[in-house]
Formats: sequence, structure tokens, C-alpha cells
Amino acid sequence: MDIFEKIAKHMGPLGQHQKWSHGYFSFPKLEGPIAPHMNFRGKEHLVWSLNNYLGLANHPEVREADSKGAADFGMAYPMGARMMSGNSKYHEQLEQELAEFVGKPDAFLLNYGYQGMLSIIDCLVDRNDVIVYDGECHACIIDGLRLHLGKRFVYKHNDIESARKQLERATKLVEGSGGGILVITEGVFGMSGAQGKLKEIIDLKADFNFRLLIDDAHGFGTMGKTGAGTHEEQDCIEGVDIYFGTFAKSMAGIGAFVASTEEITNFLRYNMRSQTFAKALPMPMVMGLLKRLDLLKNNPELRERLWDIATTLQKGLRARGFDLGITDTMVTPVFLKGELLQATALTMDLRENYGIFCSIVVYPVIPKGLISLRLIPTAMHTLEDVERTLEAFSEVSDKLKSGYYNDNKFSPE
Repeated sequence: MDIFEKIAKHMGPLGQHQKWSHGYFSFPKLEGPIAPHMNFRGKEHLVWSLNNYLGLANHPEVREADSKGAADFGMAYPMGARMMSGNSKYHEQLEQELAEFVGKPDAFLLNYGYQGMLSIIDCLVDRNDVIVYDGECHACIIDGLRLHLGKRFVYKHNDIESARKQLERATKLVEGSGGGILVITEGVFGMSGAQGKLKEIIDLKADFNFRLLIDDAHGFGTMGKTGAGTHEEQDCIEGVDIYFGTFAKSMAGIGAFVASTEEITNFLRYNMRSQTFAKALPMPMVMGLLKRLDLLKNNPELRERLWDIATTLQKGLRARGFDLGITDTMVTPVFLKGELLQATALTMDLRENYGIFCSIVVYPVIPKGLISLRLIPTAMHTLEDVERTLEAFSEVSDKLKSGYYNDNKFSPE
């Protein structure tokens, strides 16, 4: 079959009339923290898809730090990889502060989150090692697994008995190969909102010899008494051997970090090819991240506001009969019954006629016949935003049940 024909068949009816985007959001120039209200094709929209958990994206102190970083250093510095000419005392300061915050001896900055996790896996294991991982791990982990030359075993999502069985298989293999076992899971699963069962996995160390790597992209800055992460929330900081967090969610920035022992972080510094041969994080971002981290650590009210919005939103949705699955974090998936074309029409209706923008998730990410609308609360949302959303969701849910969205040629009213 011709490659274009294969793509057309894969896309189906959606690909015949849908494009990636139907326009662009414009961001208002505000002096204060950025609100979740934006313009899209000339209309105001309430947005529930922002990577800005704590509202730091447009915080005045963050803007000042970003601007000063650019004014002092320009966008080019440092002009080289960290091992060559791209290091600075500010990069090292940020690493030290991150390590202390998440409870690890050392940390290593990474240019990007997705690339970072993929590269960590590639660097840590060889063909003699075995990886055991949760079945709902993020795509960056899956792509890292694809690079692994050794064996890998998947266990059912958050199923500790399944993890035990896979660890038994892995143990038999490494007894012959002389390798080690790396277990990978997430602190907060970004689609379901469920926490990874970190403590239960760590308890398996009593019976098996392995190291635990967690991806805490959504948990860093939002979970735990101080916001240090899901391992703090579950009181198991010591049991997590390698902690990975990104700046994209709670810090509203670019980049990531990995924290562990000095021996492990130094090994990664000199062996992660994607970092060894890449230019270091630009100075304005580093200076801005130092300020973001300072605000994150010293302003607990930001996290409290986030959780107030998330709790109110989730209680309101459940009271109206919506299925939120098993979320026990701020991530709020709303599950509805429907197919792809109905999901597309419903989302367009929400966007065009109710002024609400949120992410849509369909098969193959979730089972066929289900629609998931994922809401990401932030500290910048208001209780009025929550009430407006609850009313809109009730109305579109009734429309979905009545068959209103069955016509795939649905267009805005």
C-alpha cells in the first residue's frame, strides 16, 4: 500500500476535514499573574489546558527575573555544552537548590523534559539490564524503552501483584546476565490523575533487588507538604532512587532535572549524549527558574489556591453525576460515553458556543467508546470559572446523551 494511502486510512474521517489547529490563542499583556482567559479567533475563552499549575507563568517577579536575565546575558549565553564552555555558577546553584528541595544529594539540569526522560533511560541501562514499568507510563518513557537493547516487562497499571510477577521474571534473567533491574513509574499519571503506588513498590525491595526511577512531572511543585513531589506526599523520599521532574508544569518554564546520588548524577553528566552534545539551558531561563523555584518554595498559598480550585471543581462534577475515574490529584479527567466524531463535535461546541477550551482524549489513549475531557486546574482559576464550567458540562452532557452530536458535520451555532 502507498504510504499516503496508509496515512489516509489511519486518519479516517477525522483527517478529511480536521486540521491540527483552527486558530491561535493570543495572550494578554498583564502586569499580574496570567489569567486562564484568552482570546481565540477574536473570542474570549476560559482555558483548562494550561501548564501553569501555580500561576507562575506571568508572575511579576518571574517576568522581572526573565527580563533581567535576558538584559544581563542576552539569549545566546552560555554558548556551549555544559562540559565545554556552557557551565555557569547559576546552573550549579539551580541544581543544588533543586536537589535540596526534593530531598536528594545532587541534581542535574536537562534541556527538555521529554528528551530528558528518554535519555536517562538510554543512559542508565544496557543490554544486560531489565526494565520493569507501569503499563500507563508516559510516552517519553515508552520511547526511552524502545531504545533499550535488553528485556523489558510491563506490569498492569498500579497493580502491585502484577509488578511482583514481572520482578520475578526480571530477577531470573539478571541472575544469568549479571545485569540489574530498573523499575519505572510515575508520581502522578497525567491522564488519569492517579498517584503511582510508590510506597508499595518500594516495599517490594524487601524481596527484590532493583532501583526505582519516577517521573514526577505533574507532582513536582504540587504534591506533598512543601510541594517537593509525590514522594514527599507518600512519605517515601528515601526509597525513590532517581527522581525526575520537569519545569513545564508547576514552574511554567522549559527544561527538567534528575536528582539522585552524586555518583549517579555525575555518571549522567558525562554519559547522557543528549546533554553532553547539546547547548546548555540559556541564562535567562536559568535565572527565571531560580526565581520560580524560590516562589514555589516560599509561597504555599499558591499551592493552596490550586488545590481549592481542584477540589471544588471535582466535587462539583461528581455531584452532577460525572465520572472522574480514580483521580486523587489535581488532574481532572471527565469520562463520557461516545465515539471520535461525537467527541470532536462536543469539544467544538464547548469551545465555540460556551467559550470553554479543554483537552480531549480518545482511543487509542483510552478504550473505544469513551471520551475523556481533561481539565487542568490552576491557582489562577476562580470559583466563578468553576461554576461556569460545571453548568456548561451539564448541558453538553445532556446533548451527548440525546444524540445531538451524532451528525459529524456539526458546526458552531
